[in-house]
Amino acid sequence: MTPFLLHLLRHGAPETPGLLMGRTDGAPTAAGIAACRDKAAGLRVETIACSDLARARLAAEAIGAHHGQVVRVDPRWRELDFGAWDGLSPDAIDADALSHFHDDPDAAPPPDGERWSALVARIASAIAAMDGGDRLIVTHGGAMRAALAHLCGFSQPQLWAIDLPYAALLTLRLWPGEQPMAQIVGLQA
Repeated sequence: MTPFLLHLLRHGAPETPGLLMGRTDGAPTAAGIAACRDKAAGLRVETIACSDLARARLAAEAIGAHHGQVVRVDPRWRELDFGAWDGLSPDAIDADALSHFHDDPDAAPPPDGERWSALVARIASAIAAMDGGDRLIVTHGGAMRAALAHLCGFSQPQLWAIDLPYAALLTLRLWPGEQPMAQIVGLQA
């Protein structure tokens, strides 16, 4: 199959940064939306999609308006559900539990939260549905790392080592198929 570019853009800064915001639908700042729009300004894409959470959706809609494109909302691109930790500051969570989560988020998921493997499977499903054509997905840091785990086979320590600040743009060249392959083309933090 013909490769295409997959641009993964992390949403801009939320109004309350520093929290574990999985399913929490925190609003983005105007500056966060503008940072995403500016980062995507030079991209040529056939499709724009996003997570259904406002911090990603509002940025995608601003980008879509700039590019004259309709945005497709896809909840599979949501962040990891942090369960009982959702919306909390890391300081408000038991340090040992948080450490175990960082060491192995599949074996030690947040209480009532989503396992890492479930997030990777959700993102793999979204990627498998892609039929080619350069595209932009406005999503979350965890979803971007899950895409890298699925497509490039990165280990958990490698994934945590990748800095994905708000409005980070990760570009992959993707060869779709039964076992998709990807090459990292660029990362703009």
